[in-house]
Amino acid sequence: MILPNNLSKLISIFRTLPGIGYNMAVNISLYLLQKDYKEIEFFTSTLLESKKKLFFCKVCGNISDNDICNICSDETREKSVICVVGEVFDILAIEKTREYNGQFHVLGGHISPLNSAESLNIDSLLLRIKNGNIKEIIIATNSTVEGETTALYLYNILSKFNIKITRIAKGVPVGLDLGYVDSMTIAKSLENRVLFLVKGK
Repeated sequence: MILPNNLSKLISIFRTLPGIGYNMAVNISLYLLQKDYKEIEFFTSTLLESKKKLFFCKVCGNISDNDICNICSDETREKSVICVVGEVFDILAIEKTREYNGQFHVLGGHISPLNSAESLNIDSLLLRIKNGNIKEIIIATNSTVEGETTALYLYNILSKFNIKITRIAKGVPVGLDLGYVDSMTIAKSLENRVLFLVKGK
């Protein structure tokens, strides 16, 4: 079936979103096209307004409507512990557990064939460690090949500092992104985190 050109363009846009395949992109496109014009207008205006008014925190990389996010500016949170995650989505998953009260640091991805270590938000993490009284780094990257590669890379860099380096426990299923794990599993993985051990060291 030959689709109308504008529908094909709409489908191709949704296919660029993570986790959206062709069939899902078609369903979303058709669903939105059936909506009232005012609803679509509200949707697009909200998206544009969010793009203008939301920023990435200058300290940790979390999403925020200010230069410094609510977590970094919260004086009641533990300042000496930083949980390192791949994406902002992971912060939302961990915060939902209500079991962690420390700081965060968003890498902005994981090391992969398409994403080098240099492209990640690592230099600012090292700066935070050097300038702050950091006692522990919790590495909470995904339990995927990319996540484990990133965790090992971080360990090799962070091991030169006199700080405790831990890894979330293996309650998180192998191959699954942290953002898709249930709150109870994440909470237990944080609670039962282990010292980061490297064979031969």
